[in-house]
Amino acid sequence: MEYTAKELMVVCAARQIRDGENVFVGMRLPLIAFALAKRTHAPNAIGLFEVGIMRDTPAAELLYTMGDPANISGALWATRMVNLMGLMAAGEVNLGFIGGAEVDRYGNLNTSLIGDWQRPSVRLPGSGGGADIASLSHRLAIIMQHDRHRLRERVDFVTSPGYGYPDEHGLAGTAWRERVGLPRGGPSALITTLALFTFDPETGEALLQSYHPGTTIEQVQEQTGWPLRLAPDCAETVPPSEEELKVIRESDPEGVWTR
Repeated sequence: MEYTAKELMVVCAARQIRDGENVFVGMRLPLIAFALAKRTHAPNAIGLFEVGIMRDTPAAELLYTMGDPANISGALWATRMVNLMGLMAAGEVNLGFIGGAEVDRYGNLNTSLIGDWQRPSVRLPGSGGGADIASLSHRLAIIMQHDRHRLRERVDFVTSPGYGYPDEHGLAGTAWRERVGLPRGGPSALITTLALFTFDPETGEALLQSYHPGTTIEQVQEQTGWPLRLAPDCAETVPPSEEELKVIRESDPEGVWTR
C-alpha cells in the first residue's frame, strides 16, 4: 500500500508508546499516533493533553486544538494545566512528544530564536510546555521535518534540553542530565521525514536506527548537519501495515495532519 511520509512518522511515533504508559500527547502527528497505539498494541495507555485533559480513549473526532470539545467529552479528567504538569514533575509521565525548529546531535531542541541572542534573524514561539516535557518525562520522542538547517551540529539556543553537551567535567548523556538536576529522562527517539534516530545514553549522541523506505543512509547524511553514527542494527524502517494505515486514515479521514 502507498503511504505518505507523515503516515510513516505516525507509525514510528506510535511504536514508541508502550502498553499501560502515561503519554504526554502533542498536537498534530502525536494525536494520531496515540489513537493508533490505543487501537493496536497499547490499549491501556493513558493520554495527557497540555490544556489539562486526561483520556483513556482517543477523541471521537479529529482534533484541531487540544481544547476542542471532542477532547473534553468523555475525558477521564478535565482539570488545569498545572495539575498535569504536576504529574510530570512527580515522575508520572512515561513518554512525552515534542517538536522544534532545530535539533542537534545531542537531542537539544530550539524553539526560541535563530541567530544571535541579542539580534536574532528569526524569533520563534518559545518553550510553551516544551522545556517541561523535555526535562521531566521519563522518555522524550521528538518529531520534525528532516533537512540540514533543522538537524544541526549545535542549535542556536537550547529551549528544551536533551543531553546537553559534553562539559568540563567530562560528563555527557544521562550523566550530564543528572549533574544539572535532571535525574530522569532524555530523548529516546528522533522521528523525521527521512529516518528514525535513537540515542546513546552514555554519550547522548543520536544514532541512526533506521532510514525510511525510498531513502538511503547517504541521503540522510546529506540532510543532517553532523556526521552520522549508525546503530549496530541500523536497517530500513519497517513500513506501515495495512491495519496501521486503516486506523490512521479512520482517525484523520481528510488527511489534515497526515497528508
